[in-house]
Amino acid sequence: MAGVRGFSNRAVSSLKTNSYRDLSMCQHLRARTPRFMLVLVLGMTLIMSSRPAGHDIPYDVTVQAFLKAEGQRLRLLVRVPLEAMQDFNFPENEQGNLDIAAADFMLRDAIMLWVGDELTVYEEDRLLTDQRLVKIQVSLPDDRSFATYDEALARVMGPRLPTDPGVFWRDAMFDALFEYTIDSDESAFSTDLTLARLGLRTITVLRLVLPDGTVRPFEYSGNPGLVRLDPRWHQAMLRFVVLGFEHILDGIDHLLFLACLVIPIRRFGPLVAIVTSFTVAHSVTLIASAFDLAPDAIWFPPFVETIIALSIVYMAIENIVGITFQRRWLITFAFGLVHGFGFSFALRETLQFAGSHLLMSLLSFNLGVELGQLLVLLVLVPTLGLLFRFVVGDRIGTILLSVIVIHTAWHWTSERALQLSQYPFRFQWPEVNMALFEIFTRWTILGLIILGLLWLMHLIFPRPNLGQAEPNVRAPRASIED
Repeated sequence: MAGVRGFSNRAVSSLKTNSYRDLSMCQHLRARTPRFMLVLVLGMTLIMSSRPAGHDIPYDVTVQAFLKAEGQRLRLLVRVPLEAMQDFNFPENEQGNLDIAAADFMLRDAIMLWVGDELTVYEEDRLLTDQRLVKIQVSLPDDRSFATYDEALARVMGPRLPTDPGVFWRDAMFDALFEYTIDSDESAFSTDLTLARLGLRTITVLRLVLPDGTVRPFEYSGNPGLVRLDPRWHQAMLRFVVLGFEHILDGIDHLLFLACLVIPIRRFGPLVAIVTSFTVAHSVTLIASAFDLAPDAIWFPPFVETIIALSIVYMAIENIVGITFQRRWLITFAFGLVHGFGFSFALRETLQFAGSHLLMSLLSFNLGVELGQLLVLLVLVPTLGLLFRFVVGDRIGTILLSVIVIHTAWHWTSERALQLSQYPFRFQWPEVNMALFEIFTRWTILGLIILGLLWLMHLIFPRPNLGQAEPNVRAPRASIED
């Protein structure tokens, strides 16, 4: 028993000693942890800094491209700045210039990684998979050969620059020729060029060369998705119907304008007539703007945006003081002419995707806008009806909602007017010549079209008896029943 008791005492003593030793070691490590972590971080930093790394992403990158079908071969010429090839540090000579001979294989890898893998081309909706990199070429930054397809092809297929072109690799341009096998050069082609990652802001200038030599240019920012370079009429129509539908739902100022129309009336019959007058009006100026009848002065877009904001303020004030049906659709038509110019600014970059169906695309856009407006009516009319029935009275509710709209729209008006004031307006008498006569003739025809539409809508739109239906709608003194 004594031996067992002695063993137990020694074991307990040993455990205590080990525990104290472990505790002191932990305290020692805890005391040295900040120093140890500092050394670890510095070591990792030195290791990472010693590794070769790519260069920063360039801010602005412009990609130029030509697409042309010849027989059963489709050629795609592409020019990109060499600095857009990130993660590649191209070899330099003793003078610090690009060494083209030493960079040949690296250039091929770079163009395939950053450009070739991002080129998706379709023939009649069939993906072309047999992409071939035919030729690459380094060009000087002041080279202008990509002005035309023939010059660009001659440059790419021409002799290579000297081994030392005397240019730093970040300043050089990189050209490449890709080819695809196709069924016919009369086919319709589509592209999905996902080149946005080349820079923080990437602009692609793509030019389709048709078999008859006509050049159809496209210019867009980022990745626009599938681009039909020669769309059929139904493809262009569907694209612009969807675009118009989405645009009216995304435009908060147009939605507030529609809300001002709905708040005092809330009856589908009169509202459809009023909203249709708005659609007819903005269709006229949208089409006129697409055919270059709108002023091209730099102050015109902010001027239009300011008037759009003011139109919302006016309609909300009119809701408070009272309206008549006849005056409401006339005022809506007048402001619709202004909103049409606003729509044209949104369509400025998109009309290039209409192909040869410009008028069809414009009408389709307006159809999409009308469908979007009808959807807004289907939501707003019952919602406001429930609000005015169970929450607040008609008159008080109309005033409260209109005041909120006025507050929002007036802030927009102030901001846009401030922006407009930064553009100087200088009036100059135009020179009397045939060009002025042509402009005057076009605007006269446009004015006659507007007057004709007003007369036609005056015959079509009856004046319903709104005086007894809504307390916030003021009827004229004479009877308005037809």
